[in-house]
Amino acid sequence: MKKICLNFQIHQPFRLKRYRFFNISSDHYYYDDYANESYIRRMVELSYLPANRILLDAIREHKDKFRVSFFISGTTLDQFELYAPEALTSFRTLADTGCVEFVAGTDAYSLASLVDKDEFVAQVETHKAKIERHFGKPVSKVFCNSNMVYSNEIGAMVEEMGFQGAFTEGAKHILGWKSPNYVYCSATNPRLKLLLRNYKLSDDIRFNFSVQAWSEYPLTAEKMVYWMELLNPKEEVINISLDYSTFGEKQPASTGIFEFLRYLPKVAIKKKFAFATPDELLELQPVAPLSIHYPISWTDEERDLTAWRGNELQVEAFDKLYKLAERVKQTPDPKIKVDWKYLQTSDHFRFMSTKFYSTGRRTPYNPYESPYDAFINYMNVLSDFTMQLQKVAEPAAKVDVKALELELIEKDRQLKATRLQLDKLRTTIAKAMQDDDDDLTLEEPVKKAAASKKKAPVATATKAVAKVPTKKAPARKKAVT
Repeated sequence: MKKICLNFQIHQPFRLKRYRFFNISSDHYYYDDYANESYIRRMVELSYLPANRILLDAIREHKDKFRVSFFISGTTLDQFELYAPEALTSFRTLADTGCVEFVAGTDAYSLASLVDKDEFVAQVETHKAKIERHFGKPVSKVFCNSNMVYSNEIGAMVEEMGFQGAFTEGAKHILGWKSPNYVYCSATNPRLKLLLRNYKLSDDIRFNFSVQAWSEYPLTAEKMVYWMELLNPKEEVINISLDYSTFGEKQPASTGIFEFLRYLPKVAIKKKFAFATPDELLELQPVAPLSIHYPISWTDEERDLTAWRGNELQVEAFDKLYKLAERVKQTPDPKIKVDWKYLQTSDHFRFMSTKFYSTGRRTPYNPYESPYDAFINYMNVLSDFTMQLQKVAEPAAKVDVKALELELIEKDRQLKATRLQLDKLRTTIAKAMQDDDDDLTLEEPVKKAAASKKKAPVATATKAVAKVPTKKAPARKKAVT
């Protein structure tokens, strides 16, 4: 009997104030409370609460036959406490059923696992403690890193922390001919089992559900279960993992997404599928080892890190942030530590991505007009944070605020120049594409023009042409100020 593992992820960053609205060296509160409260409340009302009610009804109807799991980042739990306590109550009600498992990850939904083991471990421990405090139960033995980022090196750290399994992407370039619908293990740490996301089924729900031009539109619960039935009978597990905001926000209620969620458990159970939590999948034996030398993720077609470290802006911001790690660890100031954690959220770097900027496509929840705006704003905040850290770490030292302001002005000038270059490049590409389209229509007129030019006789001047005098325009007087 095939097992279906439904895993929903919820992560919300603390959005930053625009640098125009706070003064460097005087105002050190970096978060846009209005934007954060507005967005989290919108998500709770449109998505989380309606979806939770459907899951609760399904659990009560099918009892222990229906199970789900959640990853909820620490920054999201913090915002629930501040702005939407009813969301916490709703998730506690689900937790009390005993059919919901909570998966551990990084507290700030950060990419600390790539550069700082100590920070990575500290955030995971903080997140575990938050889950246990809010929901009264220990976290799953299966780990889920931010954006499902995973490699052999990360797997070693995860296993060292005591986890028995890890979620990651069933990336095609990793699996090759293999299927994601089995349990695997790490080639370098065989005790760590790997649960691979079936990206095809997951992304059909997340991205294609409401696309009327899609060949499989409309997607119904019956059609989804039918596809599962067509899979190889020997395959053991189907991991469907997606943003919880898919229900109600990315796919609005008008698309029928909530009806899909309501009927999926009924149809699957009727067809003899079993729903399982991540911990229950650990009972399955791995079929083969997987070696993943370079980090993979669940994001974009490349399934790599380019969404967060794909251009010079992102790399500079990322590296400058983590260069402060040792100084932050040495400071006793709790506010500094909280700011440090919130500034690590991976969304800040994704807002700087230029991958789809030239096409006009950007993440719907991105508050910035361009990657350069995101970079400038983040670097202003980070510069102010650096000054505060310096004051705490070295109270006797004087902070050269003027020098920092001049550095920011120079950065702004460089970024404007880079933006102009990008705009010119976009114009050149658009013109080249237009020229390609016009080649066929312009080819004959150009040939005719060239031919006529060859036949035209060359006129010889026989008389001098008198120059026609022109009047010179009177000089404009300068305005007197």
